[in-house]
Amino acid sequence: MATVMRWLAAPVPLGRIAAFRTLVYLFVIADLLVFTPWVRAHAHVPGEFYQPLLIGRLLPLPTPTGPLVWTVFAALLISAGVAATGRLPRLAGTAVALLYLQWMIIAFSYGKVDHDRFAFLVALAALATVGRARHGDPTRSEAGGWALRVTQMAVVATYFLAAWAKLRVGGLDWLTSGTLTWAIIRRGTALGEMLLATPWILIAAQIGIVAFELASPLVFVLRERWRYAAVGFFYSFHLVSFATITISFLPHMVAMTSFLPLERIRPMVWATSRLRGRALRVRQDAGSGAAGHAVPVTRDPPVGRPGDGPDRREVE
Repeated sequence: MATVMRWLAAPVPLGRIAAFRTLVYLFVIADLLVFTPWVRAHAHVPGEFYQPLLIGRLLPLPTPTGPLVWTVFAALLISAGVAATGRLPRLAGTAVALLYLQWMIIAFSYGKVDHDRFAFLVALAALATVGRARHGDPTRSEAGGWALRVTQMAVVATYFLAAWAKLRVGGLDWLTSGTLTWAIIRRGTALGEMLLATPWILIAAQIGIVAFELASPLVFVLRERWRYAAVGFFYSFHLVSFATITISFLPHMVAMTSFLPLERIRPMVWATSRLRGRALRVRQDAGSGAAGHAVPVTRDPPVGRPGDGPDRREVE
């Protein structure tokens, strides 16, 4: 048990938490405004079309109305903006986690459920448990390590359970079925349509997908170098999926950065240092005078010898 707990809460630099937190909360804003703007349209959908997910029935949550949808939207934007700055990490983080869960229930209670949000929702909940974290801070934190670890576990569970669902519903016949063919016909790109002429490639791809998803938990036993290579393969899998059948897993890919040493990027540290350097140059330029003219600078008077009066001191 002690070994398991050490693994679950393996300390990580707080700078990594700060970078991951900023990335996650900025994605929430981008998701609301750019990637899933269609959720706001549910403000105008009649209530009888609302079929809440199980969690929406258990809580229970109210049927979405125009005022409710727009209130959640505005509150989520504001809280995500505050959380992205690192201020009020627990309060703002908890607000974002709860509001985004409500937003997803509003999004997927009308007949369509995406499973690319699971790990992202876990990341939001876990980040709310971590206190302050400053960009570039090398201090190691077990609380931060736990938040990243449970996010990583959710990422891997998404793959493994996807394979389990394929085999549970379709059995081994899924491996040789026309699932990818149907997906390309329905929503494929020009690149995907080129594969229709070689169906054996699609069959091989389906076998490879299930094998990869079942083997995904092995990422936890790999050495660091190979673990990063495996995560790179995860990203390439999603890029190929988007390039062929336009399936985007953006929230999942954001959550997957929990595997990466984000503190080495340190965008906020870089931006802060640039701003400080620019402010210092402005002060130096202001002190040097304009057009090369010398500007007299008043200095503190020199310390006089005992017995010297004020008239013996000079001001340079």
